Amino acid sequence: MVKKKRIRLIAEMARKIRAYRELKNRPRESEKYALDYDTMTRPHTRKTLPVLAWQDVRRESRLFSLLSGLRMFGVGHLFTRKSWLTEHPEAPSYWQVTKVKVDYTAENMDHGRAWGVLTYKGKQESEPKEMDKVMYHDWRLVPKHEEEQFKLYNPVPEPPIRYVSYPPLLRAMLLAQRQKDELGSAAEEPTLPLKRDVLLSKEYFRSQEKKRERQEGTAV
Repeated sequence: MVKKKRIRLIAEMARKIRAYRELKNRPRESEKYALDYDTMTRPHTRKTLPVLAWQDVRRESRLFSLLSGLRMFGVGHLFTRKSWLTEHPEAPSYWQVTKVKVDYTAENMDHGRAWGVLTYKGKQESEPKEMDKVMYHDWRLVPKHEEEQFKLYNPVPEPPIRYVSYPPLLRAMLLAQRQKDELGSAAEEPTLPLKRDVLLSKEYFRSQEKKRERQEGTAV
């Protein structure tokens, strides 16, 4: 007979009260990510930003610093990042904002959460999701009159995959055999062709068998 678990009502209530107090005392994002621009430190954690980030912090903007100055908090606008523009300028990467939840307790209302549809390197996702790294100082607004030109992209067709890697065990065996044949020199990485140029017919196997007999010799 299975022993029935005893429910301790007072202990369960105390656990819920502790969880509620922890949630209530948790710092808001406006407190957690607040920044002293004179000393470049965060008052909540007392940590100093990396020196390499100081220039971007002073010149660039956070996402909600831009959203707070737009009508309807920028819903429908396009936003990109400086890092995307420098890393892959050939393909557009941007967010189209669909929903914004502002923290009205923050000063200047420059904190909160935002959702949108991501287009990364010209490939647009089907479903909206929450935007990440909104506290980074590298967000830029795409002006309305430049949106169509910014979204223009002619994708370059990717070359077809002709070779794939061998399974790990077979790859290790082939590398060991090649190193043995080449007397310890660096062996070439073995790859498996996806397309065969030789038709696997009866004549092909007969020629392979004759070639093997010539190499090994005829049994006496």
